[in-house]
Amino acid sequence: MTEDKKSVTLRDFDARLRQAQDEADLSAGRASHKSDGRSGLGFAMRIGVELVAALIIGVAVGYFLDQWLGTKPWLMLIGFFLGSAAGFMGVYRTANNLGQTVGYQPDKHENNRKVDGKNRR
Repeated sequence: MTEDKKSVTLRDFDARLRQAQDEADLSAGRASHKSDGRSGLGFAMRIGVELVAALIIGVAVGYFLDQWLGTKPWLMLIGFFLGSAAGFMGVYRTANNLGQTVGYQPDKHENNRKVDGKNRR
């Protein structure tokens, strides 16, 4: 009996949390979590910008360190590879929705645990 109450209260909490997030997004002028037709284009642009920005920053830092230390191509090449790795890591985190957010996330496998009307953990 208490497990059913816990499941209901978690679902209720999740619904209230989503509603509060949507209201906060609207009041801040951000788009809501609900997807529209242009969200795919925005996602693709974000991935492209993250990859290119990380690469440019890595090469620029390497170039300026080369100029300062007099090690002409080597630090720029190292910056290129580090920037590439950082860009790909950012794209990976974005594509897997790992982001840098911390907080409550509903259990994705909650429905798989229910057997005979009870939550099994």
